[in-house]
Amino acid sequence: MLLGTWNLENLYRPGGEFGPKDKAAYETKLAALAATVTALDPALLGVQEVGDPEALRDLTGMLTGDWHVALSEHPDGRGIRVGFLSRTALRVLHDTSAFPQKLRPVQTGDDGDTVSDSGRGLLAVETEPETGSGELRVAVAHLKSKLLSYPGNRFNPRDEGERARYGAYALYRRAAEATALRALADVLLAGDGRARDVALLGDLNDEVQAATTQILLGPPGSEIGTPGFKVDDNGDAVRLWNVAPLIPAEQRFSRVNSGRRELIDHILCSHRLIHRVTAAGTGIPGAGAPQLPSVGADPQERRSEAGSDHAPVWVRIGD
Repeated sequence: MLLGTWNLENLYRPGGEFGPKDKAAYETKLAALAATVTALDPALLGVQEVGDPEALRDLTGMLTGDWHVALSEHPDGRGIRVGFLSRTALRVLHDTSAFPQKLRPVQTGDDGDTVSDSGRGLLAVETEPETGSGELRVAVAHLKSKLLSYPGNRFNPRDEGERARYGAYALYRRAAEATALRALADVLLAGDGRARDVALLGDLNDEVQAATTQILLGPPGSEIGTPGFKVDDNGDAVRLWNVAPLIPAEQRFSRVNSGRRELIDHILCSHRLIHRVTAAGTGIPGAGAPQLPSVGADPQERRSEAGSDHAPVWVRIGD
């Protein structure tokens, strides 16, 4: 079974503010996305940046076989949201954007405004893969971006003080969203990660060792590649493992930001699931390192480009 996550990059139908400028560009984008999904051949794929639900239906209509779709009902201000494509039926368990009860609202700008929920919904589903290994619970997320925007829809700051402040505001929000995602993981694990197949996946907008990404792991210890990984301990019931160390080094990136490779899309697995992982990678299995464009600070520059500026991240799970 292949489990994956992919940021589809501004999946909108043409003619709007954020989507491709014309039908030809839209059809070219869909064809590129469909080719990648077909080559990936996932049993379950978490997706991000679905701007138009109809556009996702257009995409699934280009794929062979039957697909089940679940989408969050909590899009951001641009209308983008997370979702799933699955070969087997999906049952939505949770679709939430609320911060945990004890977490206070966080500041989002110089005007002092605060938010108490994530910018995009956190969606959790349950399915039963055809492998016969039992129920699989998966949550998908798209956390606050490191690409900063400023008042007046600017992508460039007036000065370095503004850049620093808005970098901090984005970090506050991404940390709070990661905390909300970890709270959802606790619900899915139900203290029984040794017996439950649970995964978190999505565009977490930071790298493996970032503090926001680390929030999701749970108790420290038992890291992949250490002696403790093969030794059971009490933390295994609630711990999650990032599959990043299992990805070949030359493939260990999912986006190229200003010429620098970075792994910001992740899959985290429960104890029962991580010990059945047989392979992990980015891009298309067997195709080597992904070929990705380098992106800058303005996401609108690629609105009519084909494919996506992210590579899929995937993990193969044995029975």
